[in-house]
Amino acid sequence: MQYRDFGKTGVKCSILGFGAMRLPVLNNDESQIDEQEAIRMIRYVIDNGVNYVDTAYPYHRGKSEIVVGKALKDGYRQKVFLATKSPVWQVEKPEDFDRYLDEQLNKLQTDHIDMYLMHALNRQRWEKIKSLKFYEFFERAKAQGKIRFAGFSFHDKYPVFKEIVDGYDGWDFCQIQLNYMDVDYQAGLRGLKYAASKGLPVVIMEPLKGGKLAKLPDKARKILNRHPQRWSDVEWALRWLANLPEVTVILSGMSTFEQVRQNVEIAQRLTVGNLSENELQLIQEVKRTLESYAVINCTECGYCMPCPNGVDIPGNFRVYNETIMFEDFEGGKGIYRWFQSQKIAASFCTKCGECLSKCPQGLEIPSLMEKVHSELGA
Repeated sequence: MQYRDFGKTGVKCSILGFGAMRLPVLNNDESQIDEQEAIRMIRYVIDNGVNYVDTAYPYHRGKSEIVVGKALKDGYRQKVFLATKSPVWQVEKPEDFDRYLDEQLNKLQTDHIDMYLMHALNRQRWEKIKSLKFYEFFERAKAQGKIRFAGFSFHDKYPVFKEIVDGYDGWDFCQIQLNYMDVDYQAGLRGLKYAASKGLPVVIMEPLKGGKLAKLPDKARKILNRHPQRWSDVEWALRWLANLPEVTVILSGMSTFEQVRQNVEIAQRLTVGNLSENELQLIQEVKRTLESYAVINCTECGYCMPCPNGVDIPGNFRVYNETIMFEDFEGGKGIYRWFQSQKIAASFCTKCGECLSKCPQGLEIPSLMEKVHSELGA
C-alpha cells in the first residue's frame, strides 16, 4: 500500500480510502445494509493496508455509521483514521453541532473522530455555518478530544471553494470531487492546487464519477486499448488521480467484494508519476471523445441562473449530456428523479423565456428543457 503525508498533521494516510456511501444492500433498499458483507469488505481493506475510512451522517439513511462502527470493533478502530461529517443542513443552532457529533460518536462506538468534516458546503451552507460560529464548535470539540482534524467537503463553484479555504485558519484538510472528466467542475484542478498551496491535504471523492468511469463505452475503451498494458477502466481513473502530487487520499465507494479486491490490488501501483506523457495524452483523448458526444452546447457559465421557477438549468443539461456521453440512461434517469424530488428538474420549467436573452450560446432553453424531461423523465 502507498501512503502520503496528510498535510501538516504529522500523520500518513493510505492513497486509497474506503468510502462507506455505497455499501452492499439487501432488497435494493439503501437502508438495509448487508452487514456481514460490508464488515468483511471493510476489514479486508484494513488488513491490506488501507487506513482511511470515510462515512457520513446521512449515508444509507443513517445506517452507514452504525455498520462502520461494528466493522471497526475487535481492534480495527486503532488501525484507521476515521472520517465522518456534520449534517450542516440540519443544524439550526450552535449546540446542534455538538448534539450531532455526540450521536455520531455513539453510532460509531468510538470516543473520537479523526477527520471531522462540515458536509457538502456550498455558498448557502457556508454562510449558515459561519452565522452559527462553527469554528467555536471545532475548537471546543478538539479541546474535548472528540475530534482531531477539522475539514470540509465541497459542492459548488471554484470561487466559493477559494473563499471557504481562506475563510477559516483552522482547516486541517478538505474533500473535493475530482476525476479526469471533471477537471473544471466545482473546485476542480484549480481547487486542488489552491488547497495544496495553502498546505491543506486534499481527499478526493467521486474518482470514478459515480461509476461512469468504471465501465467506459466502447468509443472510449477502444482508445485505451491502444496501450500495451491492458489496465482496467478503474485503474486508468485511479492512476490519473494518484499521478497528481497534490492528491492525498482517493476515496472509493466500493459495493462488492470484487471491487474491494480490485481496488486494493491497484493501490499498490498508485504513485506520483505513475503515468507517462503518452498515457496522459490517451486519457485526454478519451475525455475529448466523450465530450464530443455532448448534444447540448451548454458551458455551465450560469448566466441563465437563477431560474424564477427554481430549475437548475445547467445541472439538467449536464445530466442529459453525460447520459448520452456514457450511454447510461438508467443512471441519468436516476439522477433526474432526484432533481425532480428537489424541484430543480426540467419538468418545472414554465417556458417563461426569462433565460433566453441571458444565454451567450443562444440556446433555446425552454424547448431543450422539454427535451430533457421527455427523455429522462419518462
